Amino acid sequence: MTSASPTSDSAASGFDPAPARLTVGIVSAGRVGSALGSALERAGHVVFGVAAISDASKHRARTRLPDSEILPVEQVAARAELLLLAVPDAELPGLVRGLATAGVVRPGTLVAHTSGANGVAVLEPLTALGARPLAIHPAMTFTGHDEDLSRLANACFGVTAADDIGYAVAQSLVIEMGGEPVRVAEENRTLYHAALAHGSNHLVTLVLDAVQALRESLAGPGLLGQQIVDDQPGGLAERLLAPLASAALDNALRRGQSALTGPVARGDADAVAAHLDALDAADPGVAQAYRALSLRTARRAAADPALIDLLEGRR
Repeated sequence: MTSASPTSDSAASGFDPAPARLTVGIVSAGRVGSALGSALERAGHVVFGVAAISDASKHRARTRLPDSEILPVEQVAARAELLLLAVPDAELPGLVRGLATAGVVRPGTLVAHTSGANGVAVLEPLTALGARPLAIHPAMTFTGHDEDLSRLANACFGVTAADDIGYAVAQSLVIEMGGEPVRVAEENRTLYHAALAHGSNHLVTLVLDAVQALRESLAGPGLLGQQIVDDQPGGLAERLLAPLASAALDNALRRGQSALTGPVARGDADAVAAHLDALDAADPGVAQAYRALSLRTARRAAADPALIDLLEGRR
């Protein structure tokens, strides 16, 4: 981490918010932990140890962090200057309580977790023992493959800390990993996480529903030499949807509300009614999702009241 002039608070506390190099321990070597560990090593920090239990985690630790030892959690925590807790959200509170009970985390240790849903309050059992708490959440999907590291260069990280020194440390770490730090207040972490889940997880469901309906619409003989439509990913339905979906996402992020197009935005109630009938015949679940999203779209677009009545089931 590049040096920085300490603030008056940090000078008074004797804590440098930007030490040159940290000894890093990671719990665990999942997709996130192994990717961030590799990024920290590229920045000059030393990942000495990783806690890994499953065969997949041990494999990631050996391939992504070959110079690190696979150690028990307590040993990783006891030796770390920066302890990175990269476990699922539901496991984090129990892990923190266990570490606090064991008393293995030294006072002054930077303890950072990668949970999107949590701020620093979840780390209170360790903070009470003198640890310095950080929440550093990479807002991206990790696959466990090489592209994870390259994607970090375009990723934002939601960071939360207990004080300005903590924010300075978190900012420096994220920048070193190639990301862009974004400050998220403790009380807003749940809303922050909900927004990301809504915009990413539900996007996958939406696309897969659209692909499913497209496959049914394309069933039957194709053109001469054309791939037969089947249920395997990367087929004709996906290629048909990809340019449209990619352009819609890009337009929404670049142009906001003006990106809305199509029959709902135009207030074409007849077309939307026909869509609902066709989708209901193919898969009532997809039709239900289409109706809900169309209603939200119609309200955003201030569409014709007749269309909103149709989508609310009043006609």
